[in-house]
Amino acid sequence: MSWRFFRQISGFLGLALIGALCWGLLVAGERSMGTENTSALSALMHAMMRPQLTGTYLSAAAIMWIVMMIAMMAPAALLMMVIFQRMNRGAAPSRDATLFAAGYLSGWSLFAVVAAGLQWWLHSLGWIRGMSLAAGSELAAGLFLAAGAYQLSPWKESCLTRCQSPMSFLLENWRDGPLGALRMGFHHSLYCVGCCWLLMLLMFAGGAMSVATMGALCLFVLLERLVPPSRWLARLPGVALLAWGAWLVTL
Repeated sequence: MSWRFFRQISGFLGLALIGALCWGLLVAGERSMGTENTSALSALMHAMMRPQLTGTYLSAAAIMWIVMMIAMMAPAALLMMVIFQRMNRGAAPSRDATLFAAGYLSGWSLFAVVAAGLQWWLHSLGWIRGMSLAAGSELAAGLFLAAGAYQLSPWKESCLTRCQSPMSFLLENWRDGPLGALRMGFHHSLYCVGCCWLLMLLMFAGGAMSVATMGALCLFVLLERLVPPSRWLARLPGVALLAWGAWLVTL
């Protein structure tokens, strides 16, 4: 493998490694719940078991949500990273790829901070509870109905179209240099957040600490981006989410 080729795929490899590391941390953290594990990750999770408004709770929740968002959304950006590095003709491709990834992950990190605040609010009201911080049937139903309705909305369609066409996004928004790479990564993350923010809030329905829920959402997001664009096919998940939410209402 030539050094030039390695530089061209360094962003892809770096983002994949970061995503894998975050998945490893989450799996290890879930296994440590309910044990006497004294690791730093276990301490973060246990800090969220009591919903007092403290810096410790909010910091722990923000860190956990950032790790979760990186784990779930890094795989969805791998194709974009490959195309970005192929198109980039700058003098420092590895640097530009790193900055593009940093911009992308910073957008999701900002969303994670907001989600952490929402988690504290729901927890303080008693709407999420237990070791996994799962919602009751009423809140879960509302989340599924909201996510289903959003799946069918023009805002979702607009954001998803840009996420499904990384080449078009880069051609329309290309900026040269390190600052340009950072801006493009952040810009792309805004479309991704706009596409998936309500899907990510389904974490509360399945349990904010549930690795299984994270895996299901990660797979769904990947399929949305990889399946050839089709308006009718895109509507099926929305209908399914609405049906599931309606069923939960009857419980």
